[in-house]
Formats: sequence, C-alpha cells, structure tokens
Amino acid sequence: MPPASRPPAMHPVSTASDETLVKWAAQVHAGDVRAISRAMTEIENRTAAAESLLRELFAHTGNAYCVGITGAPGTGKSTLVDRLAAYYRAQRQSVGVIAVDPSSPFTGGAILGDRIRMQGHASDEGVFIRSMATRGSLGGLSQATSDATLLLDAAGKKYVLVETVGVGQGEVEIARLADCTLVVLVPGMGDDVQNLKAGVMEIADIFVLNKADREGAERFEQQLRAILQLVPERDGWKPPIVLTVAMQNEGIDELARQIERFREHSQEHGKQRAREITLWKERLVNLLRERLIHRVLDEARGDGTLERLAGEIAERKRDPYSAVSDILKRAGLESEH
Repeated sequence: MPPASRPPAMHPVSTASDETLVKWAAQVHAGDVRAISRAMTEIENRTAAAESLLRELFAHTGNAYCVGITGAPGTGKSTLVDRLAAYYRAQRQSVGVIAVDPSSPFTGGAILGDRIRMQGHASDEGVFIRSMATRGSLGGLSQATSDATLLLDAAGKKYVLVETVGVGQGEVEIARLADCTLVVLVPGMGDDVQNLKAGVMEIADIFVLNKADREGAERFEQQLRAILQLVPERDGWKPPIVLTVAMQNEGIDELARQIERFREHSQEHGKQRAREITLWKERLVNLLRERLIHRVLDEARGDGTLERLAGEIAERKRDPYSAVSDILKRAGLESEH
C-alpha cells in the first residue's frame, strides 16, 4: 500500500472522561446528527476516542439491515441509493448512507463527494449521509467503513446503504460487510454480460439492471438471465433481476420488495446468523492485522530501523525477507530461531 494511502494508526487523542464518553454515546444512540458527525470524523481518523465510543455503543448494534450497492462507474449507483433512501423514508424508516469514494493521493480524503449528489435529503434528520475515503483499501472498503456501519446501527438507523467505488478485483469485500449485496449493471456500456467477472456473479444477492429504458436493455436482460440459469443457487436463493430507471424513480418499490424477500429468506434458512459469524471473523482478522501492523511500524519508524533497512535493501546489502524477520523479532513477534 502506498504510504500516502495508508490509514493513520489508531492514535490517542485527549482522553474524554467516562462521563463525557457516556454522554456522547447517549447522544449518538438518540440520533443526534452533530454527535454522529463528530464520531464519524473520529472513526475516519482512527482515533482512540472512536474505539472507546464504539465499545460503549456496541451493545446497541445488531438492529440495522446493511445493503451494499456496487457496480461500475456510470451505472447510476448514487441516484439509485438516493431513490432507495427516499423509499425507506416514505415508509418512516431511518436511513444511513455511506458513499465510499476514491481517496485523494495527497490528503487520503474522499474526492467525489456523493453528499453533493444527494442534497435532496439534506434537511431530513431521518437520513444521515457520509462520504468516506477508501484510503488505499484494495477492495474499496476500509476498516473505517465497517466501523461507520456499526455507528449508524447504534444511532438507530434501520437501513444502512453502503455505496462502493466500483467493481474491481477486490470489490467482493462489500459482500463481507453487507447483509444484502446489489450489483448494478446498465446496458450499452460496451461490456457484454459474458464478460462479467465470476466474483461479481457470485457476490450478487440481487442484480439491478438500471437505466432499463436504454436501447438494448431487453437483450441485456435476456443474456443475464441465460447466464444465471447456469449459476447454481446459493443457499436456495437465485438472484433476481430488477429493472430500474432510477432517474425516473421507476422500479424502486420492486427493488425494495426483493431486498425484503432476501432478508426473509436468510432469516428463514438460518443463513443470517452464519453470515454474521463469517463477517465477524473477517472483522476480527482485519482489526488484528491493523493493530499488529501499526504496532510494528510505529516501533520501526520511531527508532529509524525502517529507514535504515530500506537503505540497506536499496543498496543490495541485504534482502527484504531477512529485514522483515528482523523487524518482527524486534517487536517480539518472531522467535530468534
């Protein structure tokens, strides 16, 4: 991972008193927008305050339903998310939206700013929207995104919509975070259905054929249905294809219905519990990886070891593999033998 994209270490900030922390957690749990915004900033900066807050709030999580929306740039994901959020608000459900944007190589911050594209919800306190940077995460999601979904869950959001950057080799990460994954496709983008990556076919719980009023949409749908006939059912579920024209708000109610169908299917077949266990195994591994990497790097950077070893490797005075072993030994993570 390039240094400019590396997320900062979880570092201490001025420690709030227990009383302040409890008050802050209560404000978040009550849905206070300013308290949630402040917490989001702490989460993105990976501070100790964010971790303390999430520990305090964790008992209040497990109630939100997380829907992941992924697809190539230009498929209309942001408009689809906007319309889906509006649908849930019309049903009097509170909604959280996390729009995962590419990171700036200079600041590490989000550079597309999906909040600008969803200004229609700006005055609605029942909708919380946040753009978050990938910060170099290979699959387009960062640990901060996972923590942000927990925060919105604790804040009482019934639906959390996570829009990802776009389909790539590592984009399957969204399936490890979301309860239901939507893969958004559009006709006429130059990509034949036959060229869809196997990973994308496997992660989709629901296919959304957006901009279905375009020429070639019917042929595109037929091709997709033909391919899906060859894909075995996953836990008794065959991903449906939902046609939408998000700009015209068409097909959104049917999409919401299919999301609910999948939710009921997962609960009836006991798959939701298994999915949550798999999710938490992944998150535990990611948290361990983050903690260990920062522990080792902070020490190696602090005493100049990293700089010295990099120089020796560049001059071919030693190999990188033994250098890594030395760093791990110094951190007490590898034996001398």
